[in-house]
Amino acid sequence: MNVKSKKPLAVAAVTLLLICIVFFISLNMGVIRIAPLDTLRVFFGQGDARDQLVLFEFRLPRMVLSLLVGAGIAVAGAIFQSVSQNDLAEPGILGINAGASLAVVLFIFFFQGSAVDLSMFSTWLLPVSALAGAFLAAFLIYVLAWKKGVSPVRLILVGIGVNAGFNALLLIFQLKMDPRDFMQALVWISGSIWNANWKMVLSILPWLLVLLPFSLYKARYLNVLQLGDQLAVGLGTRVEKERRVLLISAVALTASCVAAAGGIAFLGLIAPHLARRLTGPRHQTLIPVSALIGAFLFLLADTLARNVLVTFEVPVGLVISVLGAPYFIYLLMKAK
Repeated sequence: MNVKSKKPLAVAAVTLLLICIVFFISLNMGVIRIAPLDTLRVFFGQGDARDQLVLFEFRLPRMVLSLLVGAGIAVAGAIFQSVSQNDLAEPGILGINAGASLAVVLFIFFFQGSAVDLSMFSTWLLPVSALAGAFLAAFLIYVLAWKKGVSPVRLILVGIGVNAGFNALLLIFQLKMDPRDFMQALVWISGSIWNANWKMVLSILPWLLVLLPFSLYKARYLNVLQLGDQLAVGLGTRVEKERRVLLISAVALTASCVAAAGGIAFLGLIAPHLARRLTGPRHQTLIPVSALIGAFLFLLADTLARNVLVTFEVPVGLVISVLGAPYFIYLLMKAK
């Protein structure tokens, strides 16, 4: 095994170690502080009832959900960047997040002031709305970008246009909402997993168990698509078919993650870039390392979001935006 083949394994091992460290630290931090030894006692069945409730019913589902969402968004970003052949592509920029967010805001807007108790149905109706909105956005982007096939340039430009249009509609409906509903929608759009539970974890887990291995299986096609359409066709690849399948899988990953955690910006941009710098462009290593980096960054951001301010919790999406915006500006400055 040469040095180049060992590097991705080393990067993955270090990232896993960092995830474990942040995971253990996050278990102990929060409004209710739990000492490290008390945390270990809980896992061995010797802790008190309060610590068991806090860890198993509140913190653990939230942290597991953070890992799943971070991995899913990162892999979706890696697919979007490869399919569009644009290093600045990610679900938020292409309009997928905006489509999901618009659907949720419309749901809240049309039910405001009605006899329906949103708190009873939001656990499953809001995610369903987000999924529908994300797939609608993807469908519009693909149809509008079609011109004897879908070129990467048209795909990214149409995605940016659809994103701008959805965000404008989003703002219009937000301004017409009741203040209480407006705050509910704003927190969700900003990215938040404050109400995470095991049901939500189980709702997103099947998507990731199917789509993440499928993305890794399609890694060889992502490698070929990065060479350009003409060369890919010359190598015997059915470009449009593979691009369509990969886009559907990336949209499904994004939609499931957005349905669970709201609009998360920049994570799908940062994680694949860091993975590419550390392991190279080969997707057989890029995809799993991107998933690990995305999981680590989201867990770290959520830990900071829960503990930066004492009076209230900062939406995790805002923390990721604060961390990701400087890197995004750096990429824009470096882009040719």
